Amino acid sequence: MSQPQPASPHASALAPSLLSPSLRTLIGLAAAVIALAGMYFGRELIGPLALAAVLVITVQPTREPLVRRGWPSWLATTAVIAFAYVILAVMALLLVFAGAQFVKLVGDYADELQQSATDLIAWLSSLGLDASASDATASVLQPANLIALAGSIGSSALAVLTAFFFILAYVIFMAADAARYRSAADHFGEARRPTLHRIQGFNRGVRRYFTVNASFGAIVAVIDGLALWALGVPAPAVWAILAFVTNFVPNIGFVLGVIPPALMALVVGGWPMMLAVIAIYSVVNVVLQVLVQPKFVSDAVNLSLTLSFFSVIFWTFIIGPLGAILSIPLTLFVRALVLEGDRDSTWLRWLSGDPTAVPPAPEPAPTRPPARRSMFDLRRRPARRSS
Repeated sequence: MSQPQPASPHASALAPSLLSPSLRTLIGLAAAVIALAGMYFGRELIGPLALAAVLVITVQPTREPLVRRGWPSWLATTAVIAFAYVILAVMALLLVFAGAQFVKLVGDYADELQQSATDLIAWLSSLGLDASASDATASVLQPANLIALAGSIGSSALAVLTAFFFILAYVIFMAADAARYRSAADHFGEARRPTLHRIQGFNRGVRRYFTVNASFGAIVAVIDGLALWALGVPAPAVWAILAFVTNFVPNIGFVLGVIPPALMALVVGGWPMMLAVIAIYSVVNVVLQVLVQPKFVSDAVNLSLTLSFFSVIFWTFIIGPLGAILSIPLTLFVRALVLEGDRDSTWLRWLSGDPTAVPPAPEPAPTRPPARRSMFDLRRRPARRSS
């Protein structure tokens, strides 16, 4: 009985793939849908985890200077955790202060809000708008609806505070692990260098993004707050805090931040004050958030405007309101995890806004030197006949 011949070393390379490209695409899409469905149903766990990860990534660079100054490793890690806790505490206090002031403001101006709602209904009716549509539009200014809105925001904040324990625990564990992961290059060397390079690039992008947004958000908040104070709009500090928070929402944060103070200006000072608030917000945000800030953000994250806008809607749908603030880091994470490790996805990275994702230049074809003729070939070459 004859023995089976061993397969040729080129057989596996020449054998057709078991899965066609279209089938692999369908399987990838199905896996993505399943993963996103899991994130949607586990949003209460994914949201705090993502927030803690972003906090640790943002404050982690403060650890190295402390270690270089001779601090023990455990003490430097504790300082990173404390820094993250300070950021959480400041943000929580600002939101609680703004929420309490908003509820108080609605109570103080309940009669004016009611009158403004009545006037708005009459004006819309004079334009021929249906009564039900007029009532629905004017319901925005109803004090009861505004208090209900504040209550829903408060319940959302309460849900976040309920998960606050998990956030604090995540920060501790992630900060400790991050200190250990810094030695990964020493242990694995060249074997995992591309993966470590992608992780480091993702961390730099997240830090730059939040540094840029926090800086510009503080500038916008100060300018908007001072302008509202000069115009006489009540509670300018509340609207300044709102402007700072909504600055972290790409593209549509300006719209979210201008609506409440514009409505309050309408109640207090009528249409002229409302138009003044909208004009000031538009000028400040067009100059800073449209002309200046996108340049810094683009250099930090390299995402297209379309993808940035879609990411806000998408991640808000997946993990809730926190997804609007974490939309850019989550999108950067998906790109680093799925696309940056695959050479065949270079064009997808380029479409996403990454200017470094270009195909390598083709190598020039080797040129052969002209063949030399031997003396034997020259001797055997037949002579030309003379005409």
